[in-house]
Amino acid sequence: MIDTIIDHLDKINKLLKSTHFDFVVGVVINIFLIMILFKVVDMFSAKLKEHALAKDSKNQLIQFIPILDRIFKILIVFFIVASFLQSFGYSVSSLITGFGITGLAVGFAANATIANVFGTLSIFSDKAYRIGDYVIINGVEGTVEDVNLMSTKIRTLDNFLYIVPNSSASNGNICNITAAKKRRINEVFTLTYDTSDEKLQKAIHILEEILHEHKDIHNDYLVFLDTLSDSSINIRCIAYTKTGAYNAWKKIQSDFLLTAVKRFREEGLDFAFPSTSLYIEKTGNLT
Repeated sequence: MIDTIIDHLDKINKLLKSTHFDFVVGVVINIFLIMILFKVVDMFSAKLKEHALAKDSKNQLIQFIPILDRIFKILIVFFIVASFLQSFGYSVSSLITGFGITGLAVGFAANATIANVFGTLSIFSDKAYRIGDYVIINGVEGTVEDVNLMSTKIRTLDNFLYIVPNSSASNGNICNITAAKKRRINEVFTLTYDTSDEKLQKAIHILEEILHEHKDIHNDYLVFLDTLSDSSINIRCIAYTKTGAYNAWKKIQSDFLLTAVKRFREEGLDFAFPSTSLYIEKTGNLT
């Protein structure tokens, strides 16, 4: 009986040795370790997304969280597998060397792609612009329709679609017009030279009154007699709207001009236009 039990134990021991039991156990443990670390990465990604949304519901950095999630998981698998193989006497130096050479080759091949990805990170971290903003990027002016990992799509006022690489955008000049807190109104009103002194003062007063009463214009306006041109007396008006949005700015400017024209006409103030006066000197009769 004892000999039979010993014989069975010997067979089991030989079976375990033949199947590399410790190797299998190590694989199982490392799989569980990878699963636990993956859960930790998922929790970190969820917290990071929640934190980003709490600060800004339209935070564009959120789209990078899944990419970072995958990168961390790939690194976890790589280092755990390498460490496991090393513990069983397998040389992983060739694997690491091959990984480095492959990464270098891929890096050279995807140089432009990597530059665009880092350019996107720079744009998002600086909050340079977002979808819907009216911008000027390296001379391209229009509304941002899309921002992805590679490029920014801009729709111009002529309805043309420009695709600007993000590496070029981040390294170039970016003017975000939508981000302006206020926009300037800079207008010149030309009056004829036969306008009396009293009416000139009246014209300045009218413009100041319109600007002061307009709810969408700041009170730091300036109205003054600017120049005496060839055919007109010019009054310049400089003011700032309370919005930076292009459409709203143009509407406020139009409203201001319409009111000014109406008031000038009511007061009999005549606008000048380019003209030339020709004087002929009288001389004696020719014989």
